[in-house]
Amino acid sequence: MNHFYSDVIQYRGNHYDFGYMQGELLKESPILFNREKQWDSMRKRHFTINQKEAVQLFSTFLPSMLDELQGLADALHCTMEEALREFGGYYVDYEKSGCSILTGSEYIIRNYDSHPGYYEGRYVIYQPTDKGYATIGPSMQITGRTDGMNEKGLAMGYNFINRVRSEDGFVCNMIGRIILESCANVSEAITLLKEIPHRTSFNYVLLDPSGDTFVVEASPRKVIAKKSNISTNHFEILTEENRYRTNDSLRRHKILESQQSDDMDIYGAYQSLNDTENEIFSSKYDASAGTIHTSAYIPSAKKALFAIGGNRAPVIIDFNRFLEGERINIKQIKGMLNYHIPFVNMDRVYEK
Repeated sequence: MNHFYSDVIQYRGNHYDFGYMQGELLKESPILFNREKQWDSMRKRHFTINQKEAVQLFSTFLPSMLDELQGLADALHCTMEEALREFGGYYVDYEKSGCSILTGSEYIIRNYDSHPGYYEGRYVIYQPTDKGYATIGPSMQITGRTDGMNEKGLAMGYNFINRVRSEDGFVCNMIGRIILESCANVSEAITLLKEIPHRTSFNYVLLDPSGDTFVVEASPRKVIAKKSNISTNHFEILTEENRYRTNDSLRRHKILESQQSDDMDIYGAYQSLNDTENEIFSSKYDASAGTIHTSAYIPSAKKALFAIGGNRAPVIIDFNRFLEGERINIKQIKGMLNYHIPFVNMDRVYEK
């Protein structure tokens, strides 16, 4: 077992200043160096972008993101086109992964399964002063979110389905960020998911303080919402979009179905995903399907739980305190994984 950590980043201010602050932090971090080395071989094939189209879409769905991207560009002395390509979450292929999500009327809990060598190790708490809702959750591609909750109590997570037959559009992490900053409840999030262009196919799981929980099956071709409290890595309605192999996804879905009960509280649900003996937590890191973090959100209480690795008590963050102006007294969230390659925020792996 090896030690890992996520840096906790918290900020209040407008989007441009937030982007600039993140750019300054990235100058001192191994993240950009490691990502540059990881992506060199793929850049010509996959990392192209239509800048005009991307700007138009951000102007429609989250205009303030253009300010954040400009702040990043200015701090890192790069062009807006480069910032859109590196951090914009538009027309970029997503590393395939696992993931399992379980919800109740009071909570949403998700295992984020992927490869540790691509994990950013950033847990971000941000309250915009210009436009948009305050948000909390782990980042992906710097500006995107793997899961999270906003000040209205809307919580979100997603599961990878397929990237075959991808089309121009936003990837999951930017869609997650747009949902959290612009939607007040599940109904608004479903409407947005039906309007926004999707690069690839994902399940989006939504919960708000009303207690209603929905899974939205979203592909570049069709989006459909259903009431459900379990989601893994396959569609149950848009089955034509599924990958050829769905056995492990079906297995995890059945286990979660068998473990759930009407009286299961958040800690029992958390343990069902985080405890390694419960067969949901995965150690398949080499296959980009190992569990890196378990996160949970309690919309009615505005609390977030987060842990790196299995069999760990979660760090509990009172989001309400942050919303009331207090600073969260946590700089890093530490954990352990049975893997040898660190997160990209921890060390310059690829120069060794």
